[in-house]
Amino acid sequence: MTTIELLKKVRKIEIKTKGLSNHIFSGEYHTAFKGKGMAFSEVREYQPGDDVRSIDWNVTARYNSPFVKVFEEEREMTVILLIDVSGSSDFGTQNQLKREVATEISAVLSFSAIHNNDKIGVIFFSEKIEKFIPPKKGKSHILRIIRELITFKSESKKTNIKIALKYFNNIIKKRAVCFIISDFMDKGFDKSLKIAKNKHDVIALRVHDEREESLIDVGMIKIRDTENGDLRWIDTSNKNLRDQFQKNYHKFEKNLKQTLQNSGVDHIDISTGKDYIKPLKNFFKNRGKR
Repeated sequence: MTTIELLKKVRKIEIKTKGLSNHIFSGEYHTAFKGKGMAFSEVREYQPGDDVRSIDWNVTARYNSPFVKVFEEEREMTVILLIDVSGSSDFGTQNQLKREVATEISAVLSFSAIHNNDKIGVIFFSEKIEKFIPPKKGKSHILRIIRELITFKSESKKTNIKIALKYFNNIIKKRAVCFIISDFMDKGFDKSLKIAKNKHDVIALRVHDEREESLIDVGMIKIRDTENGDLRWIDTSNKNLRDQFQKNYHKFEKNLKQTLQNSGVDHIDISTGKDYIKPLKNFFKNRGKR
């Protein structure tokens, strides 16, 4: 891709996603996330009606009188996009690849963040941490993120969400809002997800393709595993094969939903063949009502 082609692509995504952010998502984003983070302000004497859970027992013991911790809303947040750039992100049988959909969604979230005076940072991951862009504000920072999303080539094709979450937990000390943008075709990240959720506000944004759910009967076809590169022939006219394929997918989907539920993590499902605006908008609205 030439520099001119890249700039045109960045500009195209900027126009589309910035417009969506300004006119559709900004209000919902503010309602859904502003006020969720609370910073310590002061200690004062206990008053009737105060939540006993806010009692500062150290100060109470020192003065032999109950004192409570007072918190105030954090006006500025840090938003981190944890983006899966493994081989499976380059799959798509509809209008766009999963990676292209993830790029647009990431841009929408980024513009929504800076519109609300928040910092935005990105962690690209595969089976390792591929790149970290520290949180910053400003349009030039967003455009850099979009350029990276378009052009970034991962060194590994495999996925390890556990490593990505561990890195996020270690490098981001202050409470943040984290969107994990992935197809979640991985396992063994349950514990790391719970740890991240206990410290941060974590949302799972799953981008998938309908052909990952079921095979259509087109006879013998050659398929390549996008994560390990293996090539093999399969007979899609075999009904047992198609049924088993769908059964395995439903099992994966059920296990993933259970993992997210057990960790208390909200999730959004996005299909490459459908508009992502409605599920995002519904998520923000519903979250804002809590």
